[in-house]
Amino acid sequence: MRKYLILIVLAVVQLSANAQKVNIKQFSFLAQDWLMNTDKGKITESWIMSKDSLNGKSYRHSLEGESVLTETLVIKKINGVFNLCVTGYEQNNLGTTNFRLISTENNTFVFENKAHDFPQKIIYQNKGKDQLLAWIEGEVNGKKMKSEFPYTRIK
Repeated sequence: MRKYLILIVLAVVQLSANAQKVNIKQFSFLAQDWLMNTDKGKITESWIMSKDSLNGKSYRHSLEGESVLTETLVIKKINGVFNLCVTGYEQNNLGTTNFRLISTENNTFVFENKAHDFPQKIIYQNKGKDQLLAWIEGEVNGKKMKSEFPYTRIK
């Protein structure tokens, strides 16, 4: 039993170490303007690369043309570890929450905060020059939940 516990701990440490071999330039695929159409309008994310961080804003646009800033996002290192720092501006989503980068496999960047109510994970997957798939997932009252956000690049 102890042998298996040690193997599990080593695997987790290795995954975390691999995630931290990333440099800020590996997030450059996000540095675009992205659009997702919905039944109620559209959602946009706009990202700008700086020297040591990536800064984004997410807006919800109604069919009537109203735009609301829903959150700001920053990918930066905190204590040597990349984090996605999300600041929400809507009711039930106020304040800043940090999600630690835990995986970078297959053009997919997984950020996690197990202590957060929902989501516990935020994932960005580079699907090529013009496509981005983002999703959030976690548990609410013991029930697994997931919401996907398929974006296309705004040209």
